[in-house]
Amino acid sequence: MKSFLDEQFLLHNETAIKLYEDFAKDMPIIDYHCHLSPQEIYENKTFGNITEAWLYGDHYKWRLMRANGIEEQYITGGEGVTDYDRFLAYAKTVPMMIGNPLYAWSHLELQRYFGVYEVLNEASAPAIWEKVKAKLNSDGFGARDLITKSKVTVVCTTDDPCDSLEYHLKIQEIEGFDTAVLPSFRPDKGLELNRDTFSEWVGKLSQAAGTAISDYDSFLAALESRVEFFHSVGGRVSDHALDYVPFGVATREEAGAIFAKALAGQKVSREEEDKYKTVTLTFLGKLYADRGWVMQFHINAARNNNSRMFAQLGPDTGYDAVNDTPLSSAVIGLLDALDQEQALPKTILYSLNPRDNEVLAAIIGSFQGGGIPGKIQLGAAWWFNDTKDGMLAQMKALANVGLISRFVGMLTDSRSFLSYTRHEYFRRLVCNLIGEWAEQGEVPHDMELLGQIVQGIAYNNAKEYFPFASALKTVSASQS
Repeated sequence: MKSFLDEQFLLHNETAIKLYEDFAKDMPIIDYHCHLSPQEIYENKTFGNITEAWLYGDHYKWRLMRANGIEEQYITGGEGVTDYDRFLAYAKTVPMMIGNPLYAWSHLELQRYFGVYEVLNEASAPAIWEKVKAKLNSDGFGARDLITKSKVTVVCTTDDPCDSLEYHLKIQEIEGFDTAVLPSFRPDKGLELNRDTFSEWVGKLSQAAGTAISDYDSFLAALESRVEFFHSVGGRVSDHALDYVPFGVATREEAGAIFAKALAGQKVSREEEDKYKTVTLTFLGKLYADRGWVMQFHINAARNNNSRMFAQLGPDTGYDAVNDTPLSSAVIGLLDALDQEQALPKTILYSLNPRDNEVLAAIIGSFQGGGIPGKIQLGAAWWFNDTKDGMLAQMKALANVGLISRFVGMLTDSRSFLSYTRHEYFRRLVCNLIGEWAEQGEVPHDMELLGQIVQGIAYNNAKEYFPFASALKTVSASQS
């Protein structure tokens, strides 16, 4: 019987162990999609205790605590509840979490960052609290320090087009911090016509772009100016949350009329919304392609399902779920519209619904080309799929109909500076999967070839796929 989280954790054959130890273990990390705060990175934010690092914004943990019967005041905080109280509530939940990846992730973080190898539960919690608190209050445990310890070379934050990117610019001036912290362009608020905040956001975009927005053409011009600004600061990726994938054939003039209707405060129909979003997304895709960016679509999330708790706590508090909207024809339509004009950028497609793995894996094969390895990617297992089974299902779907060897690998999609152990978890699964194929005679036992593929998935493919090298050159030239 193996020990809990031993050195061979998730590695079940000799080839897997060798692939991990010799090829994957020491590779650096490119975190090309996350929700870390650039301000906290710039300020090298420190954490007074483990609750601050673990529970202040982690809705993954909050969901499990609720499922364990923990009262809300001990989850998101309440009057008279201390950070220690909240940690004890989480420690009470941890033993009930077996089978959930957070059980392994929590213990990996305790081990890798704090040298704590005890199993977390109510009995061990007081001693673990003190040991971690002492570490966090010593030198070398600020936000930037944790990024450096994790060997992260690039961090891509998620940023609104109206953002000044002031902290990204300030980070670039820090001596001795070698990680590139780059913005990602996320214009979701400019696509959601029926939200009450749409007109207000267009006003903010106008201010950020320094130009009046009176119609659809001036709106698109403002978006383009912000894309160019992000590019000047090193931005090379966009990100779009498409809870469903829109597609509707329309002219720019039709989209303009729909935009004007929404800007005037009128609600638009679903058909009108789809047409507007299609024309706008196609316009943005061309901008990305012109600049060599990577476009990302995060698809099929059902957000803010509990209206009572949304009113109380707001978004991103653990009340989201998997959506099940059809996506095949719409995804094909969007990609084809761009490809017809030879303006399809490198694109990563993620779906929160695991039933879509094979659908998207097959679709991306229809749009590869241009001499670019893995130009269109099946994105890493995401959110509710960010599990052992979910990761393996995504990789097997890709391998079955495409090239897993060209996969750009893992991302954290996290708000926590301790989440980089997820890359270790992922890399162990990659090594075990490929090791199994070799052990079973399904692929040659060629360690040079297999090691090259493992290192590609772990780091090298992302390094080659994303144009971050040109981003750093651009930023350097703009500062000189």
